[in-house]
Amino acid sequence: MGLYPYFRSIESEQDTEVIIEGKKTLMFGSNSYMGLTSHPKVKDAAAKALQKYGTGCAGSRFLNGTLDIHIECEERLARFVKKEAALLYSTGFQVNLGVIAALIGREDYVILDKLDHASIVDGARLSFGRALRFKHNDMESLECCLRECPADKGKLIVVDGIFSMDGDIADLPTIVKLARQYNSMVMTDDAHAIGVIGERGSGTASHFGLTSETDLIMGTFSKSLASVGGFVAADEEIINYLKHVSRALIFSASLPPANIATVMAAVDIIESEPERVEKLWANTKRMCEGLKSLGYDLGKACTPILPVAIGDDMDCFRMCMFLQEEGVFVNPVVSPAVEVGHACIRVSLMATHTESQIDFVLEKFEMAGKKLGVLPHGRSHSGSAIAE
Repeated sequence: MGLYPYFRSIESEQDTEVIIEGKKTLMFGSNSYMGLTSHPKVKDAAAKALQKYGTGCAGSRFLNGTLDIHIECEERLARFVKKEAALLYSTGFQVNLGVIAALIGREDYVILDKLDHASIVDGARLSFGRALRFKHNDMESLECCLRECPADKGKLIVVDGIFSMDGDIADLPTIVKLARQYNSMVMTDDAHAIGVIGERGSGTASHFGLTSETDLIMGTFSKSLASVGGFVAADEEIINYLKHVSRALIFSASLPPANIATVMAAVDIIESEPERVEKLWANTKRMCEGLKSLGYDLGKACTPILPVAIGDDMDCFRMCMFLQEEGVFVNPVVSPAVEVGHACIRVSLMATHTESQIDFVLEKFEMAGKKLGVLPHGRSHSGSAIAE
C-alpha cells in the first residue's frame, strides 16, 4: 500500500534536516535532543580518538578492552550526574539488561512501571527474582506492589525518568518516599532525560533534587550525547560489584574509542552551553502550543517528546507517510506498542530546530489532519500566536 514507515533510509547526517530519497526532509523524529550529532567539536573529538586509538578495542572491558579514555569517560559521567562512580556498557539496552539481571537475586523483587522501556522489562525477565508491575505513574499501584513484597527481601524500583512514548516524567519524589518507607532501592532510566531536564541537563534525579536518594542512574549515548552506548552511575561499591558480575559487560566487546570521545565532547558542550537546554524547551513550548491550538491531543506530555493522538493504526501510517511526502519526518507508534485504538505520531524536538522549521511542521500537521479527517474541525495555525 506504500505505507510502510519503518527502516526508512536516510542519506545524510542526522540533523534538523536530512536527505531521504534525494529529497530534503525536516527531521522531527530524532532523539538527538541537543542536536550534537553534527557538531564540529564532537566530530573533531571522534576523529582525533580514531587517529590515536584506532577503530576498536578487540576485546571486552574485563580483559584487554579497557583504554584510559574509557576510565576518563566514566569519571566524567560520574561527576556529571553527581555519583561516586560510573560504568560503561556497549549499548543502553545492555545497561538495563546487565544491571537488573546482576542485582536481582532469586528471592529479590524488581518493580516496574507498566510503560517502562523494553530493555528494563527484559532485564527483569533475565533476573532470577520476581517482577511486579504497577500502573503507569500510579503511586497507589506502586505501593500495592511494595506491600506485596516481604519486608526482609531485596527490592528495586526501576522507572524511566522521561517516558519515551508518552513524554511525561516519573513521579520520582513519591517513588523515593515509598522506596524509603518499604526499604527499596531506586533506579532511573535517564535515556531521554540526559540533556533535557535537571541541572545542566543531568537528568531526572537532579531535576527533583533527589540525586542522593536515587541509588542508580542509567543513561544512553544515542540521544543527547550523540554517540552509541550507555552507562550506569551509582555508589562505588555497586559499580565495583557490577564490574565483576554483570554478564552484559563482561561478555561484550568494549566501546570503540571514537564513541567515547564523542560522549565526553557532548557532555562538555551541554555543560558549557546551558542555552541549548533553554532553546530545546522554547522549541518544545512552541510546538506543543501549536499542535494543541490545531486541536490535537498530546496526552500528559510535558517534555520534548510529544505524542500526537491519532487513534487508528492505518490512519497513523497514512499520516506519517503523508507528512514525509510533505517534507516532515515523524515516527508512528501503533499497537502493540500502544493499546489498539490509541495510535499516535511521535514528534520530538531538538535544540537546533528553528522557529521557521517548527511553524512549517505545524502547517503540515494542519494540512494532514484535515485531509485525513483527523482534524475535521481543526483551527488554523498562526505562527505569531504561538510565539506569544
